[in-house]
Amino acid sequence: MSAPLWAADAPSANATPAARGRIVVLGDSITAGYGLDPTEAYPALLQQKIDAAGLPFVVANAGVSGDTTSGGLRRIEWALGRGADVLIVALGGNDGLRGISPQQTAENLAGIIQRARAKSPGAAVLVAGMQMPGNMGADFVEQFRAVFPRVSTEQKATLVPFLLEGIGGLAEFNQADLIHPNVEGQKRVAENVWLVLRPVLEAHRISSAPVAP
Repeated sequence: MSAPLWAADAPSANATPAARGRIVVLGDSITAGYGLDPTEAYPALLQQKIDAAGLPFVVANAGVSGDTTSGGLRRIEWALGRGADVLIVALGGNDGLRGISPQQTAENLAGIIQRARAKSPGAAVLVAGMQMPGNMGADFVEQFRAVFPRVSTEQKATLVPFLLEGIGGLAEFNQADLIHPNVEGQKRVAENVWLVLRPVLEAHRISSAPVAP
């Protein structure tokens, strides 16, 4: 099965195709850029930062609105397509909102990482942390929050502490539903990811060869 259209690689102005590594962002509506043009979603903004930094990587946006970690587990091989040098897993928010067991979310995230590494040995993996609002109940909120650092540690992945840091619940950075980031919110999401991603890319460029396009 060929790579899906929603996982198309973004153009990179500063590197020839043969020299580029590949980053796949596996996510939900936040990654897909719900309510916005895809060029305003954080994966496209990450591409801009990567190009400006002169790093030889191209970003593939594999965001699907409404997706859960179960959905990500089912489609990870397809989303990876020919493979990846770096995988960013930005799933789990919909699990929490649906009240899915944090343990099930943790198992799914671990499975995604394991399947990704089976397909792309040596790929660097980032896990984006998510949090739930207090009205979900204190015990659930804490158990859910703990999933992401635990999985990152157990699977030897790199943690983005909270994807929506400085964004979640703030009207000025979200669309009317107060769930999906607006243009300015997506810029903040990109900054949150970039703080963690840039050193990973710099190290990975040195330690491994990129996936051929």
